[in-house]
Amino acid sequence: MRVDVHTHIFPPEVVQDRQRFYNGEPAFQLLYDSPRAKLAEVESLLEAMERDGVDRAVVFGFPWQRSDLMIRHNDYVLESAAKYAPALIPLGCVDPLGSGSLREAERCLTLGARGLGELAIYGPVDEQTALRCFDDLIACCKMLDGIMLVHANEPVGHSYPGKAPLGLDFYYALAGSAAGMPLILAHWGGGLGFYELLKKEAPETLGSVYYDTAASPFLYKPSMYACMAAIVGAQRILFGSDYPLLAPGRYFREMAEAGIPAEAIRAINGENATRLFRIT
Repeated sequence: MRVDVHTHIFPPEVVQDRQRFYNGEPAFQLLYDSPRAKLAEVESLLEAMERDGVDRAVVFGFPWQRSDLMIRHNDYVLESAAKYAPALIPLGCVDPLGSGSLREAERCLTLGARGLGELAIYGPVDEQTALRCFDDLIACCKMLDGIMLVHANEPVGHSYPGKAPLGLDFYYALAGSAAGMPLILAHWGGGLGFYELLKKEAPETLGSVYYDTAASPFLYKPSMYACMAAIVGAQRILFGSDYPLLAPGRYFREMAEAGIPAEAIRAINGENATRLFRIT
């Protein structure tokens, strides 16, 4: 079974007229102002899954600052997952810094979301303030048996829309706060997994962390698969496409070129996620 743990869908009104939603949403405008930045409704995701042989997809929305947009988007994700069950596994998406986010997180998890994600902070923020906000969401996930998926990005290299300002020390502290709960760090955790090789305490702190492959073809060489499998183990790597940014097929081709064993590819492409999300 192939499982994509990182996909985005948007309600039809956002896909059809994105500019109408820029007001008061600087992060959304930053990421999607370019007409080349793709937005997709649920039917487009299902077509891509069928085309590339993906059996299940973990699906979520966007961390809107406006509570009405946040609720509307989460409702669309939950309704889509119910309509096309069991193909889609929903997560609730909230603005980690928003005043109503904890309440919305609890609502989503109560209504059937398997966790929270992709949680992201794209603007400048005090790290300690951000960690305190995440603490409440982590406690919510622990109480309601949820998984958390958090945006992370590499601190070096080229700039691009959505490259968050928070550093690897923030994600390391976040992993410590979430210890014992499944925490997925998107985009290979921004390279945080490399520290499991260098620091004696890092493997313990990061022991509950999984790393997804979202946007990997844009950020890393195919050899990243072999490097991370050697450091953290293939059992903690999850295939994520970041659809509609990229189609799943491109990842499968890169994995085939990466020189990792077939059993590692099977684990990354679905076995790990099947176990983590309790897919039957």
